[in-house]
Amino acid sequence: MVDSLTRARTVNSVCRKCSKLEGYEMRLFSVIMAAGLGLLAACDVSHPVAVVGPGNTVFKGTANATFLEGGWFQATNGKTNCQGRYRPGSQSGTVTFPVSCSNGLTGVGTATYETPRAGGGEIVMKDGSRWKFIFGRAALAV
Repeated sequence: MVDSLTRARTVNSVCRKCSKLEGYEMRLFSVIMAAGLGLLAACDVSHPVAVVGPGNTVFKGTANATFLEGGWFQATNGKTNCQGRYRPGSQSGTVTFPVSCSNGLTGVGTATYETPRAGGGEIVMKDGSRWKFIFGRAALAV
């Protein structure tokens, strides 16, 4: 009987140590995951952008995306600068964003991700003009 009681106490003691260790490991895992997500959320990814306006005027620049916050783009043709901010992409892979240019033009852009790093769409300016918007490697060829 004493032998069984001693064995039970030993097993119980080991189990308490295991559950403490599992709790510690779980907290450590949670902290590491939170830090990883924080770093991922702060991580910017940059892509080339090309915008083709009226008369085939080409604007070149970059789009910067942040995992949880969306991103922004800027492009210039040397005389005029245009920019816009967008929220993270929806499950459909399409984002809509306001666009403003240094010459006073404003509009609304719509872009669809073909891959996580590339896609394109259109910007419709308030004057009725339609501009082509390309981001990713294809923008380098414009």
